[in-house]
Amino acid sequence: MTSSETTVGRLVAALEARYRPAWAEQWDRVGLVLGDPAAVVRRVLCVVDVVDETVDEAFAAGADLIVAHHPLMLKGVSSVAPTTFKGRIVHRLIKGDIALFTAHTNADTANPGVSDALAARFGLRELRPLSPRPDDPALGIGRVGTLPAPLTLAELTALAARELPPTTWGVRAAGDPERIIRTLAVCGGSGDSYLGAATAAGADAYLTADLRHHLAGEHLAGGGPALLDAAHWATERPWCDDVAAWLRAGHPVEVLVSDLDTDPWTLHAASPLSTEQKKEPSS
Repeated sequence: MTSSETTVGRLVAALEARYRPAWAEQWDRVGLVLGDPAAVVRRVLCVVDVVDETVDEAFAAGADLIVAHHPLMLKGVSSVAPTTFKGRIVHRLIKGDIALFTAHTNADTANPGVSDALAARFGLRELRPLSPRPDDPALGIGRVGTLPAPLTLAELTALAARELPPTTWGVRAAGDPERIIRTLAVCGGSGDSYLGAATAAGADAYLTADLRHHLAGEHLAGGGPALLDAAHWATERPWCDDVAAWLRAGHPVEVLVSDLDTDPWTLHAASPLSTEQKKEPSS
């Protein structure tokens, strides 16, 4: 190894200093999954999901390390046989000498972290955690901030559709389209467990992913903030740009970011009913 090269171990140490494993939820599985710490790294690929298609990208790019947000091995397995989905990926990465590192809820909690990158897409100011850690209120899940200028919910939804990576899912909103939004809460990934926190934070609207029918309905009925529901992948993809820029600035590696949409939804058909028609009582 020359002075202009780095290793898997050095990059893992740097990543774990930025996204400390102790910040991860107890159920989470983060850190180095595969790879020799002594192996030289010249090219890194940042992804949200470790799936066959992003592994294909890593091979095509000649990557030595994948930095992923979602864990490949979140739940325990008793086999990594290549006849299974996870086993097939493990075998491919080992044979290709490609290391794999994951930063999940520790990257959600970090400052800057996943939701900071999402908040930046909206130019949010005076950021604070949506759900602060008890031991350090500067850290925590989600972010709450002030928009550069007030927007209606309809305008904010259109802005979200422009600023977030495009997906078939797109962005949908719940609430009065003319409601004025000044304070926005955001949470990358599945965030309906923080609906109460968005209300307590005084947000006018809350943007996250994977909102469920009953929870969303009860939240709105209780007078909570308006809701924006985007694709899970789209709310976390901005973090890849953030971590890639940080890696480039501090390490002698080339860093690529996957733009492959790994959201599972591939078709979307809009209802022909207008908002007014939907609100009309049935006869």
